Amino acid sequence: MSEATTVSTVTTASESSRAARIAVRVLQILLAVFFAVPSASPKLVGHSSASESFDKIGFGDWFMYVVGGLELAGAIALLIPVLSGVAARALGGLMVGAFVTQLLVFDGQYAATPLILLVLLMAIAWTHRHHNAELVARIRRRA
Repeated sequence: MSEATTVSTVTTASESSRAARIAVRVLQILLAVFFAVPSASPKLVGHSSASESFDKIGFGDWFMYVVGGLELAGAIALLIPVLSGVAARALGGLMVGAFVTQLLVFDGQYAATPLILLVLLMAIAWTHRHHNAELVARIRRRA
């Protein structure tokens, strides 16, 4: 392999790696906006549609506010690099709960939505898994 071919291969790998990082960052921003605006905000302001849904689930308004708060916190944490992997996992847990709820309470009408979000969140969690060790080290230093 010639030196020019090696440089070309390294440059191509570097460019595709940069493109992948940008794509993941754009995905994080889009998911953060989704979780903050159309998902968390109706719950946090007590919109009638959100309230009716949580009444049907059987937990009432208190649970609606908890879920809305968790979604908003997760959306914010998705934008913080060291927290993004943990946030994606936590929001993924909410999506598992949303999927089960869609199946059991709402007859699976919108069950695909939490599954799609779960796949996207797990992709973010996977790409940011290296931040977990950094986060644990920061916590240990403070303790």
